Amino acid sequence: MCLYGNQIFITMKKTIAVAVLVFHASLLFAQQNELRVAMNESQWEFDGEQVELVTHRSTPAIRGLVGGGRMHLNDVEFSNGTIEFDVEANDPSFVGIYFRQSEDRRESEYFYLRTFWPVSPLLRTATQYSTVIDGVTMWDMTDEYQAPAHLKQEGWNHVKLVVSGRQMVVYVNDMEKPTMYVPIMEGSTDSGSISLVGMATFANLVIKHGATEGLDPSPGYDPTANDSRYLRDWLVSEPVSFPVEQALTGDVVPDSATTWKPLKAEHRGLVNLTRAFGQTPQGERRLVWLKTTITSETVQQRRLSLGFSDEVWILIGGQFLMMDKNYYGSPGMKEPRGRATIENTSVMLPLQEGENEIMIGVANNFFGWGIFARLDDTAGLTALTP
Repeated sequence: MCLYGNQIFITMKKTIAVAVLVFHASLLFAQQNELRVAMNESQWEFDGEQVELVTHRSTPAIRGLVGGGRMHLNDVEFSNGTIEFDVEANDPSFVGIYFRQSEDRRESEYFYLRTFWPVSPLLRTATQYSTVIDGVTMWDMTDEYQAPAHLKQEGWNHVKLVVSGRQMVVYVNDMEKPTMYVPIMEGSTDSGSISLVGMATFANLVIKHGATEGLDPSPGYDPTANDSRYLRDWLVSEPVSFPVEQALTGDVVPDSATTWKPLKAEHRGLVNLTRAFGQTPQGERRLVWLKTTITSETVQQRRLSLGFSDEVWILIGGQFLMMDKNYYGSPGMKEPRGRATIENTSVMLPLQEGENEIMIGVANNFFGWGIFARLDDTAGLTALTP
């Protein structure tokens, strides 16, 4: 009996020793993978000259001034882990961080604060996430990725990003309750550099590589995934130049010579034309056509809800049905404030028995480009195909 007790005691000692070794190894790993970034010229590269290295509130800091560009962190590649920093806005502005930037910095993920005072703790536009595709910040196509926060007009705001695979959780000032959850980040990169941006003072930047706090790296929940009403399968034409002063005429409507290629909607039901065709050159406008077919058992009407940026023309069976615009800042912009959401507009589709060809012309000259399209019901429909 005594021997058995000794064996238990020895086993317990071994278990405790292993646990201690694992703890110390984990602690050493965390220490080795934690980077406290110095705020000095050797650590940073600047766009332009409107940047200062300062001591602010007794802390070494970097400050972006009016007219300044991004502040690029040198020689740090970030993929997954935790990024923390303190920031105090100098002026009502956009203040944020780009991460997982491609080498040319045209692809990245982007989180930012909208420090347009006063900021109500209920204002959902206080914090925002957007991906950047070919230099285009897709904020107008990502209405879901906004959240309120308690932002301080004076004093440090502490920001913490936990990044794991396709998911991200963001904390602002309150480190217990997440400010924002992004179930599926939409960038095309999974690793890259880091930049800060904004008329603000930044300090205490700490990067913990691999410290994902148990956040699942696989894509999270897509609320549209089970919804068969979304039109997801399209054919798309090549983009053509379509100057702002030009009206839609017969020569830009597709004909038998038009070439088409398949294009599928991404998660959230987004038909992402920016990802397909890149940035529209500044000062220009481009037009593409999307085409799909709705097969109906009977003559009926179905309501089509449409989110879009920036202009659309809808044809059914080759006949013009409607046109609409959604330019941010214009008197006729759609709610919510020029962003593309499924609530932007709707139209009744007069469906004939059999196949009904739907074509949507989409024009763009401002930020993100694409549509969301959803029917009110699929009753009496047999196929939604290109």
